Amino acid sequence: MDISQRLKALADIGMLYTENPFDRERYEEIQELSFALMQLGSNHSLKDLKSIFPLVADYPTVKVDLRAMVLSADKKILLVRESMDGKWSLPGGWADIGFSAKEAIVKECSEEAGLKVIVKHLLAVFDKRMHPHPPEPNYAYKMIFYCETEGGILKPGFDILDVGYFDINNLPDLSLNRVLPPQIKMLYAKILEGDFLSEVD
Repeated sequence: MDISQRLKALADIGMLYTENPFDRERYEEIQELSFALMQLGSNHSLKDLKSIFPLVADYPTVKVDLRAMVLSADKKILLVRESMDGKWSLPGGWADIGFSAKEAIVKECSEEAGLKVIVKHLLAVFDKRMHPHPPEPNYAYKMIFYCETEGGILKPGFDILDVGYFDINNLPDLSLNRVLPPQIKMLYAKILEGDFLSEVD
């Protein structure tokens, strides 16, 4: 997947900037090869992969996934149960255009968990490629913020199946595409130790 993502990015950049029709033909072939590699490395069909990636009109960049780490008064971790796979994750999602990272996190916690939060610290910026997440087509950075609640009523949002707080030693079945148990455990330890220096891959 790493190779296919990089090949596609190079092909997209080449197709975006080349004025030579012969080079464009070569870049188109490289793009097709990148899709073939992605198909081998994922559970997606060629048709699905091509629908995921629209034609590039600008320089291709990394997608950003924002997540919130919120603890209860008794130091349990807030998790939401995703409707897409029925598994649990930290509240969050893709960064929305028109919202700062902090604004997006506040919005996600309100929409997914019914809570009003204050963003306190950026705990980590993870390059998804550097961690054993399941393969997926998009190249992504994960930004995880420590947040504190200041109100609201705990309730699942319209696209969330359930919401709750969990003990660090009794985590539910996690949505591994979104967050991994070692990531949660490392960030949880940082919060308890008062270590708010950001982890960056």
